[in-house]
Amino acid sequence: MTDTSNNQASTDQKLKEAYFTASQGQLIWQRFKKNKSALFGAWVLIILILSGIFAPFLTPYDATISGRDKDYLNGAPQIPSFCDDNGCSLRPFIYSSERTRSIETSFRWVTIVNTELEGRRYLEFFVEGSEYTYLSFDINLPGEALDFRIPGFTFNTHLFGVDKGMIHIFGTDSTGKDIYSRTLTAINTSMAVGTIGVFIAFIMALVIGGISGYYGGFLDSSLQMITDTVRTIPSIPLFMALAAFIPDVWSAETRFLFISMVLGLIGWPTLARRIRTHLLTERSQEYVLAAQLCGASSSHVIRRHLLPSFTSYIIVDLVISFPYMVLSETALSFIGLGLKDPVNSLGVMLQNVTSADVLLNYQWYFIPVIFFITLVLAFVFVGDGLRDAADPYSDSHK
Repeated sequence: MTDTSNNQASTDQKLKEAYFTASQGQLIWQRFKKNKSALFGAWVLIILILSGIFAPFLTPYDATISGRDKDYLNGAPQIPSFCDDNGCSLRPFIYSSERTRSIETSFRWVTIVNTELEGRRYLEFFVEGSEYTYLSFDINLPGEALDFRIPGFTFNTHLFGVDKGMIHIFGTDSTGKDIYSRTLTAINTSMAVGTIGVFIAFIMALVIGGISGYYGGFLDSSLQMITDTVRTIPSIPLFMALAAFIPDVWSAETRFLFISMVLGLIGWPTLARRIRTHLLTERSQEYVLAAQLCGASSSHVIRRHLLPSFTSYIIVDLVISFPYMVLSETALSFIGLGLKDPVNSLGVMLQNVTSADVLLNYQWYFIPVIFFITLVLAFVFVGDGLRDAADPYSDSHK
């Protein structure tokens, strides 16, 4: 009995030592794991991000017009099955189809599905298809500098396909492009826009918030006037003015970079204010005074002492900022002020669900909406979980 008590006391002592010696990141991770909804959201978010990154491999066709199926326009989702009226098969299959005109349909285009045995298209995995490239970069320098291109790695293997013809598990749009391929590619595009926007906002918030909070005084007042000015700019009129400014001759890549920069340039004030508030509190602490007495410069104190003291909170703010960036890009593209075809983003795809004809006849156009809602909710759950985990005074830790 005594040995059991001693072992229990020793275990409790080790747990206490581990708690008091743990880093801030380790404590946040332990609290975060206790939040089941946030942990589930994190797994969903990881799956969606990986699906976007590896979209060229996970999708059977190219998401642009080059991968369209002109014989299956506005086609319904094709769900593989193992059995039909002709019997069962060991391999899943779909049916082939043909788009034709006839007198019976007043010479309108109709899609005829071949449900006979010879009309089966069998599902196959790891098939060869269109080429795609990873880690490829184009560097175009102005002036007399040479253009430089990093070729990257080219592959042509796709996760699945059919032995003949094409398969569309989410259906096709009015141009015959595969909605499944477009959806995963759109997730990657929207995440890329959000990443660039958050990165720009993060850098500006660190610089402006750090200077404002550390030095205070007249400099602080001036920077706060600039921050308040940016916060009061109405978004929709600003974006409408920018949309009128963007030339029609701009390429899709240029428009993509421009929209990302705009989202970042107007998204920094909230994080900058939080950094400023923290620095105003921490700059009078003893460890800051000790560093200053040792001759440390202001930049060194901010970079090596003040910012690391609330790095975890900055990470939380960045995660929370992601869904707002994605929502902003989606909203802009949805109303025609952001990205446009041939770029595939969630906002561009949501433009296709605005007509009553789609709601009545082509309900599979709403599949990307489900992915968009899932992505935003996953970010919200993870952000809320990280915010609660980073707050040691939260009710969830009591």
